[in-house]
Amino acid sequence: MDKYQESQKNKLFKTSHHDPYCLQRIEGSAVCSQCGAVYQAGNWTWSRPENTVVHSAQEMTCPACRRIHDNMPAGTLTLSGSFLQKHRNEIIHLMEHTEEKEKTDHALERIIKLTDSAGELIVTTTGIHLASRLGHALESAFKGKSDYRYSENEYGVSIHWTRNK
Repeated sequence: MDKYQESQKNKLFKTSHHDPYCLQRIEGSAVCSQCGAVYQAGNWTWSRPENTVVHSAQEMTCPACRRIHDNMPAGTLTLSGSFLQKHRNEIIHLMEHTEEKEKTDHALERIIKLTDSAGELIVTTTGIHLASRLGHALESAFKGKSDYRYSENEYGVSIHWTRNK
């Protein structure tokens, strides 16, 4: 990995740009009317703490559901190569399993959709962390080559993974 690729990979944790879809901190708690995620103490989660009166929480749409509705992904992962065609179901299973694990702890990290386009599989995500985790999971499980590009002027990542044999 050259210096440029390493610096781009490290930007995942050093980005100065914040997700424009994330809300400013709000007072009290909230519940997403779309997915049921709960906002409390500055975080979106799936758990409903017993000491929280959720019935008095504000109802709103969480940032992930807004991204899904607007079809505005933070991460785009493009997969290509002959290996993809031969192992498509295994690859999709790996990505779905990786999403489930990530989503358990991070309610705002989700796959928006998977789209076939001219022999490629395009995966869009609500967060840059899930997109990055998917890229790393593909490399770990199936090898191949990944190229990570972090947006300079906005919150986003574009990853291209390929393997031919």
